This record gives sequence, C-alpha cells and structure tokens, in this order.
Amino acid sequence: MLAGVHTSIAGGIHKALLRGKSLGCNTIQIFLRSNMAWNPGRFTPEMAEKFAQTQRESGIALVVAHNCYLVNLASTNPTTLSRSLEATEDELKRAETLGVPYLVIHPGAHLGAGEKAGLRKIARGIDRAIANSGTKSARILLETTAGQGTVLGSRFEQLAEVIAKSAFAERIGVCYDTCHTFAAGYDIRTPETYRATMNEFDRIIGLDRLLCFHFNDALSPIGSHIDRHTHIGKGYLGETAFGLILRDKRFEKAPKILETPKGTRGRRSWDKINLDTLRRLAADDADKK
Repeated sequence: MLAGVHTSIAGGIHKALLRGKSLGCNTIQIFLRSNMAWNPGRFTPEMAEKFAQTQRESGIALVVAHNCYLVNLASTNPTTLSRSLEATEDELKRAETLGVPYLVIHPGAHLGAGEKAGLRKIARGIDRAIANSGTKSARILLETTAGQGTVLGSRFEQLAEVIAKSAFAERIGVCYDTCHTFAAGYDIRTPETYRATMNEFDRIIGLDRLLCFHFNDALSPIGSHIDRHTHIGKGYLGETAFGLILRDKRFEKAPKILETPKGTRGRRSWDKINLDTLRRLAADDADKK
C-alpha cells in the first residue's frame, strides 16, 4: 500500500522526506514552492541533489507534488492567468528535475465566463505550460473538486473534456479527492455505489488515468458542494469507503495521500492515527469489500 501525507518543505525541500519517514510513510505529497505566493523562491541544482540523496535514504518510494493554490488556469484576469501559466511551467520543471512524476493541480474557476469557455482555457493553459516547460515526463493530474461557486472539475465529464481538448492528453491524469468528489455528488460508501461510481469514471475518463488519491473524510453531506475535510472515519464518508479503495487491486500502485487536518490527539499526531486507520482497513478481510 502506497500511503502517506502532505508534508512541509520548511527548512529545505528535502526535509519533507524526513518528515514523511518519521511518520512511516512510503509516499508523500509536497509543494514545490510557496503555496500562497507568486514568488517562486530559490531552486538550485544543489537542492535537487540533496532531495535525491535524501529520497534514496528515506525509503519514500514516490513523491507527488501539489501546485500553488493561487493558480487558476481558467482566470479571466490577464495578470492572474499569466502568473498561473508561469507558476505551472515552473512547477513542471521542478517536478521533472526532482524526479517527481505527478503535479496535482486544481483545474480552475471560470469566474463567470461559463463552463465551456473555462474548460477550453484550462486545456489551452496546460498545453502552453507543458510546451514552454520543455519537460518530457512529469504528468499533470487534474484534481476532482467539490464544485463550489464557478470552480470546474466537479463532474467527470468536465475533466474528460479538458483531457480531450489538450494536445498533451497523454500527459494528463486525475487525482481523485474523496471529500471533493463526495461533495460533488459521487457516492462510494457501499460496495454497490462504489462500483457504480468507478464504472462511471471508467466510462467517461478511463481508470487508467486515475493515478492518485487524496484521502479525506467529509464534514458535509453528499452533494453539498462544500469542501471540508476531516479525519478518516469521522465524517459522512465513513471508513468503508476508504477500505473499498484500499482493497481494490486496480489502484494498488496509486499513491493515497492524506490531506486530513493536522494536530494531535493526546500524545499522537493525527497523521499517524489516520495512517494506522488506513493500514487496518487495507488489512481487513477482502470479503468485506
């Protein structure tokens, strides 16, 4: 089971690997730069070399990157759009330099321009970022969203349209966020609803493109379009949903990244508690699926 958490790059990008190792992770997710600033910050060959060395020593098999939260490839503001393109191009370069195979991005919000226009702009933005980056292997993973406001990516059809409109479709996959997708109206709480949802994903997008999961329970009911994460088994999704994914052999190699709230319960970190829950669910008798 590839299971881990989002870890901080404070003090150096390689420190994220050490933090993941201390939690017993074999995969982690990181930011490649500040998540709330346009300034990309320093990135040197020495930093990349230190990262590679630390990853070899840490036992972290796979690292996933998440893009800057300010990025909106569907923005109607020319300045924001330009900065979003530059940030995505920069993050693709950093990911490829570090040997990070996936860059998870929020598709974007159309801000009143309309769904069709927004999806076209996202596909065009991805194409420009990939082409201008000169990268050859780093893949963009479109994250499923809760669909609040004008945010795109809450329906499988929207993600499929972005992929279909891109000239680099082979470089695009999907990151399935359990909380977001549940809030968007997709149910995976029982074997029957799980099977139906994954069949729908396969029909519309293709399960070969589902390359990563964000594991978060949901504080709001199904179809609420409210993006509120909570700990595994403490929300409306419940433990069964995560067990179904974990025991699904089709997703054995897909990293499962916890984005649950940080903090502690007693002397234990919530990250460790949630990871232990996933290990227990993965080990449960497959007959419970």
